[in-house]
Amino acid sequence: SLGFQDVVSHGRASPVTSHKNIQGWSSDQNKWNEKLYPFWEEGDPRWKDCWKGGRVTAKLDTDSPALVGSNVTFVVTLQFPKCQKEDNDGNIIYKRNCTQDLSAPQNQQLYVYNWTEWIDNCRWENCTGNHSHNVFPDGRPFPRYPGWRRRNFVYVFHTLGQYHQTTGRSSATLSVNTANITLGQHGMAVSVYRRGHAAYVPIARASTTYLVTDKIPISVSMSQKHDRNISDSIFIKDSPITFDVKIHDPSFYLKNSAISYKWNFGDGSGLFVARSSSTSHTYTLQGNFTLNLTVQAIIPVPCKPVTPTAPPPTSAAATGATTNSDSTIIDSVEDNPDEGCHIYRYGYYRSDISVVEGILEVNIIQMTNIQITESQAENSLVDFVVTCQGSLPTDVCTVVSDPTCQVSKSVVCDPIVITDECLLTIRRAFEKPGTYCINITLGDDTSQALASALISVNRASPAGTTEGVFVFLGLLAVFATIGAFVLYKRYKQYKPIERSAGQAENQEGLTAYFSSFKAIFFPSSTERNPLLKSKPGIV
Repeated sequence: SLGFQDVVSHGRASPVTSHKNIQGWSSDQNKWNEKLYPFWEEGDPRWKDCWKGGRVTAKLDTDSPALVGSNVTFVVTLQFPKCQKEDNDGNIIYKRNCTQDLSAPQNQQLYVYNWTEWIDNCRWENCTGNHSHNVFPDGRPFPRYPGWRRRNFVYVFHTLGQYHQTTGRSSATLSVNTANITLGQHGMAVSVYRRGHAAYVPIARASTTYLVTDKIPISVSMSQKHDRNISDSIFIKDSPITFDVKIHDPSFYLKNSAISYKWNFGDGSGLFVARSSSTSHTYTLQGNFTLNLTVQAIIPVPCKPVTPTAPPPTSAAATGATTNSDSTIIDSVEDNPDEGCHIYRYGYYRSDISVVEGILEVNIIQMTNIQITESQAENSLVDFVVTCQGSLPTDVCTVVSDPTCQVSKSVVCDPIVITDECLLTIRRAFEKPGTYCINITLGDDTSQALASALISVNRASPAGTTEGVFVFLGLLAVFATIGAFVLYKRYKQYKPIERSAGQAENQEGLTAYFSSFKAIFFPSSTERNPLLKSKPGIV
């Protein structure tokens, strides 16, 4: 006769290893009811007829890695053949308008498996054969919670020489406490059976791996305002970097723990300890640095009883150890009469980052209509004089859009070569008079910065006359952050700058508008501006 180990290992022999008992699980040395739950080897021709309309596949997912002591969860989901789905009663039906069956009326539901009809025609108290069918492969009866007879699938999970049985519908979820599971990577397998008339029918198998660790699983995301590519670990000098720490704790094992974060940014600024999972740091020097983070969790646990033969208590003692060929677990338990007992767990993160000089700020300091001839009068030309702070840019992109900064009118990108100071003139043509939102982005390999303006363009005039360019100040704060980056995402593979609607952004944009007003209404002052004595090259 077959045992569970023969079935759940798919007929392949596995080494017998001693493992601690998992609560609620049973040894795979138990006997398997092959008559009620037949076992088929892979390649058996009976698999082709185990399900109407094709093969069912099972997808087994896990939220691993799991910190030892927490719960690790597994979710198995059945994927049915095309046009099939499970209804509210647990039956398998054909989706409407998905099959071509002219023999069935339009308003009649087509069933793949109508298990409700089976149950209604043969209730528990009226069918002597039902009692023997509502049991697991080891002979234990199904639990009779509400709706238990609508669960038409049996799931048998197996790991570490033990198995767990449950009934379910087209998906099943299982959580396992890891307190008695050895550190390291392990395998989890599941076998799935469906309800049949005389016996249960195997329909799918799946497996996955999971990891149990004594290190807190953590990840760190880094972001910076003007950083062009956050995934390259290259950041900009003199601009704050935001570090957000994510602790992987899906079972909320650490919810009552005291958690602290110890940072070493690698630039000689010393150690920084915080209680918040988010912090920021500004590198003031260029170079390569190594970031180190240590996360500490103080976890409350029940105090172990003290026996008369135990040695005198100490402030900290090793109270338990589990040893195997791969790893050793030693829990340091501190006993405080006032605060109870707790254990310490740690998580570690390390990353190498580079800091370079980047483009920190872009300003539009002047906007001017260009005098044109009669033959050119169909277009209005506007020159934008732009400056920036930080490194010298290598490309410029201009997006001209509607007044809401939502709908693009044109996108122009050009490479530029600047060898001295960041000062350039950008000339753009406007086919029709009206109000436009202008977004100018200067970028290099690692950074980019944006300036925005809302301008009014009048009809083109012949030589000898100049129409003014008017800037609407009040709308800048609303439109600059809304439209600029939406348009860059849509029309160019150009990573948008992450801007927040804060005071700093508003001041950055308003500088351009006040400078533009000065240029428009006090033109004589711009002639005396030493920055504009030698006109920069036009892009």
